[in-house]
Formats: sequence, structure tokens, C-alpha cells
Amino acid sequence: MFNLVIFGAPGSGKGTQSERLIEKYNLHHISTGEVLRDHISRGTELGKIADLYISKGQLIPDELMVKVLAHELDNNPEKTANGVIFDGFPRTIPQAKALKEMLAERGTKVHAVVGLEVPEEHLVDRMLKRGQVEGRADDNLETIKKRLDVYHNQTSPLKEYYLEEGKYHAIDGGSTVETVFDNIVKSLDSIR
Repeated sequence: MFNLVIFGAPGSGKGTQSERLIEKYNLHHISTGEVLRDHISRGTELGKIADLYISKGQLIPDELMVKVLAHELDNNPEKTANGVIFDGFPRTIPQAKALKEMLAERGTKVHAVVGLEVPEEHLVDRMLKRGQVEGRADDNLETIKKRLDVYHNQTSPLKEYYLEEGKYHAIDGGSTVETVFDNIVKSLDSIR
């Protein structure tokens, strides 16, 4: 089992690179954004609660996200056998510690953190274009700025946390999709 966290600001390419990593390493993709959007679109109780936070550009409470992830792992053993890629979680140090504990209870751990590093002006441009193409309501300038503020204030300290654990792999996310992917694979293959 090989578990990855894909890390970076909103719009850094986490979803795009996750798709490629899933195929390359046969991993189960757990995108908290997709899981939450699915719950919102189905109008589940979790979706209603999540929407209150997401629509304001805020983070989902930690205990709620850990329960969602544990449920995803526990109910998909055939999909998670080779490992998982966490996309959009953890976003804070307390979440990273909760994830570490939850995985340890299941006899595994985070093996590597792929950190996609992209200049902020590129992030804003990418998300505005994505909002126009995909019609995502959360990709508007006001919400994007709030999401980036939340990222800088609450999420970016995770880089230091994972650097101290020796798990952070910094990747220049501003290149072409192919170049970014090749650099990720080189970095991961050096520790596998």
C-alpha cells in the first residue's frame, strides 16, 4: 500500500495530477472536493452542512472530514488495496495529525506528500478559466480570493509539518501538465 497526499493551493493542478498518478500507481482517488460536491448535489445531510462552509470559501470541520475519509477507506477495501491519493485533505496541521492517527488505526500511513507550487497570479487565472469552462460556482473571483486567504493562513503551514516528517516533495506546478507529472514520478520513484 502506497498512500499519497497531493498538496497545493486551489488551482495548482491537484485534480489533474491526481488522475495521472491514479493511473500510474493504481491508486484510489479520494478528492474531498468531489466527495463533498457529490453530497451537496444529492442533498444529503453532510452535503447541506458542507455547503454552508464551501459557499463562503471556508474549510469543512476536521472531525466531519475525517469521518468521511474513514468511511471511504473502510467501505472500499478492493479499491484501496494498492493505496490512496488524498486530494484536498489534509489542509491544516490538526487534520494532518488526525489523518495520521486514522491511518495508523488501519495499519498504514502517508508515504509521501506531493507539493504543487504555483505562483498566485497563475492560480487565480487557472480557477477563473476553470469556472468558465466547467461552470463551477465556487470559481468566482470573490470566492477564489477567500479560498487563497484560507490556504495561506491555515493550509500552507502543512508544508513545514511534512518537511519535518521528511515526506514533502516540492514540485514546480507551473510547467506543462506532462513536465509536472514527470517530475512527480521521478520524485516518488526515488522513495518507492
